[in-house]
Amino acid sequence: MTVDWIKEMTDLVGEEKLLLGDERLEKLSKDYYWYSPVLEPLLRDKRADGIVVPESEEQVAQVLAFAYRHQVPVTTRGAGTGNYGQAVPLEGGIVLDLSKLDQVLEVTEGHVRVQAGVRLGALEKMLREQGQELRIYPSTFMKATVGGFVCGGSGGIGSITWGNLWDGNVLEIVVLTLEETPRRLVVSGSDLLAYIHNYGTNGIVTELTVPVTTKTEWRQTVAQFDDFESAHRFAHAVALDDSIRKRLVSPIEWPIPSFFKPILKHLEPGNSVCLLETEEGTGEALAAHAAEAGGRIGYVISPDQYRRTIGLSDFTWNHTTLWALKTDPSLTYLQSGFHPVDFPGQIAKIKARFGDEVLMHLEFIRSGGTVVPAGLPVVRYQSHERLYEIIDFFLSIGVSINDPHTWKLEMGGRGQLEAMLAAKRSNDPRSLLNPGKLQAPAPEVARGDK
Repeated sequence: MTVDWIKEMTDLVGEEKLLLGDERLEKLSKDYYWYSPVLEPLLRDKRADGIVVPESEEQVAQVLAFAYRHQVPVTTRGAGTGNYGQAVPLEGGIVLDLSKLDQVLEVTEGHVRVQAGVRLGALEKMLREQGQELRIYPSTFMKATVGGFVCGGSGGIGSITWGNLWDGNVLEIVVLTLEETPRRLVVSGSDLLAYIHNYGTNGIVTELTVPVTTKTEWRQTVAQFDDFESAHRFAHAVALDDSIRKRLVSPIEWPIPSFFKPILKHLEPGNSVCLLETEEGTGEALAAHAAEAGGRIGYVISPDQYRRTIGLSDFTWNHTTLWALKTDPSLTYLQSGFHPVDFPGQIAKIKARFGDEVLMHLEFIRSGGTVVPAGLPVVRYQSHERLYEIIDFFLSIGVSINDPHTWKLEMGGRGQLEAMLAAKRSNDPRSLLNPGKLQAPAPEVARGDK
């Protein structure tokens, strides 16, 4: 980054909004890519030339116009809780930190409109005080932003009822393009498919409208089982039982629960578990399902302690992997999709082939209205080659993989790739938005423009 570049950007946004110190550049150029032993050595040395922290949509547009003029790459950052290097700048340039766009703009019965930097934890707290709550959110919700979740995530707590982001959980967004004069696009309906889980590769999302639902008093329950087969059989029955209102159904194979140090005293050693959030009053139904599967109800957190103590969701989704990594840094994980009916056979084949090299962790969700087990298994990492042998075996038995060990959307992401590519060609003619994450060939006019 040249002195002239620094000076012009400083004049544009002010010294307090342009961060240049080595420590800040290092910290704000990173996310949680170190979950992956494949990504960690590839991304550890990547960092921005400068961090810009705008405080308004107008300032975002000014920065994007500047980047277009100077052909400077721009990588968007929310809270940096993504796991695939979404917020890591592969080619330097600007990291655009949207954390100061943190205004709740509108709250109605049924939806909220917020700026991209609003933290999900703060939004959930505000909504619950008003008798509503978020439909879905990631396990990192206390830090994660709404924009970061929509552009870098997929589903989470609540997905057992409400599905993933693509299942009507985003209503409208505002997108800024990276052009000589950035356009402000208001996107809704099927056009949203180009921007959900896009890593900021084809536009900068500054504002979002998402649906919310009526507040529920949530009971948190640990169900205990002698083996994982019983645990996932129970979880499936609960997931399919529409009489039980639920936010979380997460069966986890032992010894993964032994990594959950804050609640370990409440767990039965050697037993697999299913972690649940269900509506108050569903205890008897859960107990009946547990007995049917040969298990029993263990630790229970009453609704009056919800959010007042560490919650069971803090041990689910990718927080499960985090607790595993805290115990053994050689562990890693996969993201997989199992058959909605035949998953027990798929799991049996995986366990027969790999044993404790692959430890099972499922999250039951609704995807397109169908209850399916999404797998986040913990893997004992040996080598890159062995990891992809495991992935190939999963694929060979019909288990889909969203590879968490790549930053490329084509290989590890979700969403409508062709729609994303079309939006990138239209909105980012110089291919400056988070380059390297979406492999879009630049149109002829853009190549000449460069």
